[in-house]
Amino acid sequence: MPRCAKARRAAVRGLAAALLLPLATLPAAAQMRRNFPANALRGELVFTQPPAVLLNDEPAQLAPGARLRGENNMLLVHSALAGQRLVVHYTRDLTGSLLDVWVLTPAERAKKPWPATPAQAAAWAFDPLAQTWSKP
Repeated sequence: MPRCAKARRAAVRGLAAALLLPLATLPAAAQMRRNFPANALRGELVFTQPPAVLLNDEPAQLAPGARLRGENNMLLVHSALAGQRLVVHYTRDLTGSLLDVWVLTPAERAKKPWPATPAQAAAWAFDPLAQTWSKP
């Protein structure tokens, strides 16, 4: 009997540690800085009927398997954003559909300049470590 009680207590301690470990890492994840790729452009996105969206007031479409990430970098569902107008960074796939979309935090929106067109991105210089663009 004593062996069973010891094993049970050890199992409860292990379960408690497994449940509390993710909570210990939450503050670190909340402070994590997002790194955007050099081909990410900035725009204003209005979520309409899936997969249709308005990008800078022009019709656009989300790619199959598009990833929408919120300000906290968690994945979002298109239907939860219906009707909202948000400032985002986005990338396109080979067909021109939106592949990755990041809803920007106020701090990320404040980083200027950020290219809105592929021509601007080609002409400007990107520093991936500082996540900043500079005009020539």
